[in-house]
Amino acid sequence: MALSSSAPSQKGIVITVPMLVLSVSVAAIFFFFLFSSLSSPSTPCFCPTPPNSPSTTTVSVPGIGVASGGAGLAGNPAISPSSEDIEWVKDQIRVNGLHMQENVLRKGINPRTRAQQLEDLNNFKGISHYEGSEANNHTVLPCPGELLVEEHHSNYGEPWAGGRDVFEFLAESVHLTPESRVLEIGCGTLRVGLHFIRYLNPEHYYCLERDELSLMAAFRYELPSQGLLSKRPLIVRGEDMDFTRFGSGVVYDLIYASAVFLHMPDQLVWVGLERLANKLKPYDGRIFVSHNIKFCSRLGGEECTKRLKSLGLEHLGKHTHDSLLFNHYEIWFEFRRSKA
Repeated sequence: MALSSSAPSQKGIVITVPMLVLSVSVAAIFFFFLFSSLSSPSTPCFCPTPPNSPSTTTVSVPGIGVASGGAGLAGNPAISPSSEDIEWVKDQIRVNGLHMQENVLRKGINPRTRAQQLEDLNNFKGISHYEGSEANNHTVLPCPGELLVEEHHSNYGEPWAGGRDVFEFLAESVHLTPESRVLEIGCGTLRVGLHFIRYLNPEHYYCLERDELSLMAAFRYELPSQGLLSKRPLIVRGEDMDFTRFGSGVVYDLIYASAVFLHMPDQLVWVGLERLANKLKPYDGRIFVSHNIKFCSRLGGEECTKRLKSLGLEHLGKHTHDSLLFNHYEIWFEFRRSKA
């Protein structure tokens, strides 16, 4: 029986059976491929590399060579600033119109001198103080006021910032890696040592220091303020070149003394070299001594060479290191262990 053509028309959307079947089929196919791509372990993911990714940046680092994304020799973190870094600093000074007079000291926003700050600290028991159980009170730990006003930053005749320059020079000279072991003779208040401690793996930095206030500055100020207590540097008080407390099996990649040997009796220096010669990594390890080698030159050239040879050491030459951070340069003498 046919439908009458005069029947009223229905408003709305009419979905025919073929159209419904087609829609369900397309949806099924879509979900099939979607779930397959999510569950397949072999499907590669082509993810875009972030613009700051280390794999996208290549810079040339003086003294190291090509470094990718700030990585130094053999993938280790870069030590010295790159040439691009230096140019950036120069450019920032230029574009900001900085024309301060050279080598002129000026006060900051705090009008008090370090001496005045120290007087306040001594009069008022430090920056803050409270009474309580010593077991729970950090203010009872010894911390001389000289450290809190950073007087130890002025004890070396050179800017404190120069420690970074010394670190860069020595670290690159021996191709330092975080796995290297470094011994500093006379680390003072860690002007140089802080940078080694930060770069090296925990317990890979060693120091022999005689001055009590310097050691207090290292333990109570510098290491905590730089967040380096977890690096556990092995710092020992002593002045007799006795390195037995560092362990008998330690072999060093770098041993250095910055302006220390010139203040020591020659005989004590030779005692130290004799004790350290077989603790230096053969051939690749280095001993660096700054300023002078009077302990050697006083013997005369041939006699010094003969004595060094008897210890298995060889003098490789003299280096003049120019500082980036301040108007200064240092002379360094380099030695190596010439036999296993």
